[in-house]
Amino acid sequence: MFDLIVRGGLIIDGSGGPPRQGDVAVSDGRIVALGSVEGEAREEIDARGLAVTPGFVDIHTHYDGQVTWDAHLTPSCWHGVTTVVFGNCGVGFAPVRPNERDYLISLMEAVEDIPGTALAEGIEWEWETFPEFMDAVGKRSLGMDVAAQVPHGAVRTYVMGKRGAENEPATPEDIEGMAAIVRDGMKAGALGFSTSRTLMHKAASGDPMPGTFAAEDELFGIGRVLGDLGTGIFELAPLGAAGEDVIGARKEMDWMCRLSAEIGRPVSFAMLQVDAEPTLWRDLLDESQKAVAEGAQVYPQTAGRPFGMLVGHQTEYHPFRDRPSYEGLMDLPFDERIARLGEPSVREAILSEKVDYEDPMSAYVMASFHKLFPLGAKPNYEPSHEESVAGIAEREGRSPEEVLYDCMLGQDGRELLLFPLLNYSDGNCDPIYEMIHHPRAVLGLGDGGAHCGIICDASIPTFMLSHWVRDRERGPKLPVELVVQRMTSDAANLYGLRDRGLIAPGYKADLNLIDLATVGLQLPEMVFDLPAGGRRLIQRADGYRYTLVSGQVTMRDGEPTGVLPGRLVRGEQTAPAA
Repeated sequence: MFDLIVRGGLIIDGSGGPPRQGDVAVSDGRIVALGSVEGEAREEIDARGLAVTPGFVDIHTHYDGQVTWDAHLTPSCWHGVTTVVFGNCGVGFAPVRPNERDYLISLMEAVEDIPGTALAEGIEWEWETFPEFMDAVGKRSLGMDVAAQVPHGAVRTYVMGKRGAENEPATPEDIEGMAAIVRDGMKAGALGFSTSRTLMHKAASGDPMPGTFAAEDELFGIGRVLGDLGTGIFELAPLGAAGEDVIGARKEMDWMCRLSAEIGRPVSFAMLQVDAEPTLWRDLLDESQKAVAEGAQVYPQTAGRPFGMLVGHQTEYHPFRDRPSYEGLMDLPFDERIARLGEPSVREAILSEKVDYEDPMSAYVMASFHKLFPLGAKPNYEPSHEESVAGIAEREGRSPEEVLYDCMLGQDGRELLLFPLLNYSDGNCDPIYEMIHHPRAVLGLGDGGAHCGIICDASIPTFMLSHWVRDRERGPKLPVELVVQRMTSDAANLYGLRDRGLIAPGYKADLNLIDLATVGLQLPEMVFDLPAGGRRLIQRADGYRYTLVSGQVTMRDGEPTGVLPGRLVRGEQTAPAA
């Protein structure tokens, strides 16, 4: 007798092959049979009318702190994710001495916009070393599987102290010490090492985060640990990732390719379309492909939709905050504040005030009405110019400031406007379409658990299914089998998690049952449910009927079942025997 049979679904198996109708039988947390399965099971799920996919693998999250207090890892659990990897971009919480905890919290808050008060209250600090951190996470019962990487920022601070935090050059002894810590972390089950070199990642002091200017001897000295052990990935946010240095971005490819070829391990780096050079991404993809002939495994990691921020009364940024008539309303309860903002006299007063913006982001927003798009009740992440604040103003003969003010009061003041900073230089998603098709590109950069005040890109898996597979109107769509492959087996294999990502006998029974006709995104909303009442933007989804981890139903119709079969994944996992 089987433990479970999922009957009659449309199986999209993660291989990229065509969907097919059939049953999936599960025993002991593994898939044991496919097709027309005869026999009985302790439980059956009727999947007629539903797609059955492998659980999604999100390789770029920042749940390093949240994993210690949130068993479900929201919002990722709402979007079909059954495995997450954290410790990205060089930030994390181990190794750490007691007197360094506040610094690592402030670093995570500054780089990834996770409220420091939430981290300070939520993390119990049961560790000092990275292996001890892994043991602490390993004791947790979770709603999904989790995996970790060793973060450069924490390692550099632990070994070099203030010198490391202030980006002083590492001595040979420093490098030896960092390499030893990374070696211990990898032996404890880390899936890789991460660092950041982009100038956009800054500590609370405003200084670049530790490791930003690390020399090659430091990077290669640490990278060789992965080569010696024959395991792990080298992940980074490179110089120029946000368009701050396009010349530097090209130079980064040279050492990344040489490092990968020398150590025989994959290197994955953040890559998005940047306004400073809108075709740079294509050159980086070409270079990564050419490097294969030289023995390098370099994988640009991109996002499946425009990458930026949301503007509105719910979020951290909106440009009317600096106006005197608004400042007197800021402390009112949300609904009362929105009601006052809707009064004609208040509206007129705020719009009549001219200010010199102290916040550079507010100034940038008010100079970029052509890049501000009302998201709408059915969120639209590929809007046209006509749908921008500038386009609406042109069409209606109003000022952009008026249009923005009125848009922000939409949906009872909960309307949000998309402000794409990256991946939208062309005003459409065609470059992303090309990226997704490229054999070296991988999907990531959802930043689950991070950027709490401005975005919620942990919802990208749902966007991939709703927009790219079904709803896209401004260009070609993507076949569902390709989208599922990118979010399952491709992501899992890059990180050596070869026991998942496919619906095939012997593989982990991590599954989603999805209504492809209704799967979609709800409007993002700000909630205050982090420890210490910390704020974060969340985004729920429709259309996920069931999510299973190791053959157990963890989510049903978007809500946790209370079953927690998820565990820490230690090290690479082998594929089932054929």
